Amino acid sequence: MISGKTAYLKRLTSRMKMQSVDVGRELEGSTPPSVFIGSWNYPKVYAGPMIAPLQGDTAIMDMPESWIPQEKSQNDIIGYRMNLVRGKQQVGIHDLENGFVEKLRDISLASKSIGSEAEFGSKPRGLFFSDEHAPHGPSALIQKFDIDNVKWDHQLEKVYYDSDLRAADALMNLHNKGVPFSKVQKAFSVGAMGVDKRRRLVPTRWSITACDSTIADLLLRDVRQYDILDVHRVYEFKSLNNYYAVILMPTEWQYEWMEAFLHVLGKEELIFSDYEHNAGKKGYSIVGGCYYTCKMAVLEALAREKVQAGVIVLREAYNGYVPLGVFNVRENIRNAMSQPAREFEDIKTALAYISTKLELPVERFVKQSNLLKEVLQSKQTTLDSFMSN
Repeated sequence: MISGKTAYLKRLTSRMKMQSVDVGRELEGSTPPSVFIGSWNYPKVYAGPMIAPLQGDTAIMDMPESWIPQEKSQNDIIGYRMNLVRGKQQVGIHDLENGFVEKLRDISLASKSIGSEAEFGSKPRGLFFSDEHAPHGPSALIQKFDIDNVKWDHQLEKVYYDSDLRAADALMNLHNKGVPFSKVQKAFSVGAMGVDKRRRLVPTRWSITACDSTIADLLLRDVRQYDILDVHRVYEFKSLNNYYAVILMPTEWQYEWMEAFLHVLGKEELIFSDYEHNAGKKGYSIVGGCYYTCKMAVLEALAREKVQAGVIVLREAYNGYVPLGVFNVRENIRNAMSQPAREFEDIKTALAYISTKLELPVERFVKQSNLLKEVLQSKQTTLDSFMSN
């Protein structure tokens, strides 16, 4: 299954024909603030800043939490990201006292955009799309790099100087204080939190999932203690060529994620899924980081309401969909969970309602599922019966 989804997304991203910003070997601009740490050749990784050839406040370019609430279009978001130029140097993950890495830490802990100057070894070229992290524009090895004076974000600064605080506790502390996920993830990625001797650089892609899954696990610990929801609910949201439906069920915690890609490349109708029972999940999800980011966003809402529920999430991605990173899932689910819920007496009526919103027949999701199929069987509900009304 992972090779199937991975191969599909690789084929999709390989067809992205877009224009990225054109810059020379010298660049004077502003970092949003933004850094990127690659995973190739780990533990010797390519790390560096991402700089826009613009002056002043460029924060919107790397603040995914603001894009959907501000109703930014897919073209807006791609425009932001294609204007970010990635500089990179190879560094060891433990080289936190390296002068270049210290500048990356300053950027990641900064409270606002930072004036930056870079000289590259060659003209930056290319562009990069991924289903895990937001795309970016051209890249090149960086030879010289300077930044203006930096003022650190107060909450991130406190975590940095508390070298006895475990990384998981630091993540939860910042989450509870409302620090945007993107800021927390960047600080985690540059080794700015955790017990002193265990700090290290973490590739951007890995750090996003690590932050999502760690926060989700800690939220779940609390959610397990709450009373179980007494009704079925459906939350919905649609944006950026995606539709999401979140079903909450009156059960102990259990969770299934199902995503369908419909006619994005041509005539394909593909569904990828993964799930966990009450005991939780062992090993990395076969559908990648979207599994954890959705789980975190739903648990965030359950913890806020102080209620426990079983969760099934259906996603459809339509023609025109572009991989923008797992923020797309996280922020869409957060927005779904902030909408008024529809209540239903049972899973049958909840699915019947959702079937009116899906382009793919709901039977296709049931056939692909594990958990949803189990729930229907436990209620002695067949496909024919729940579609008969």
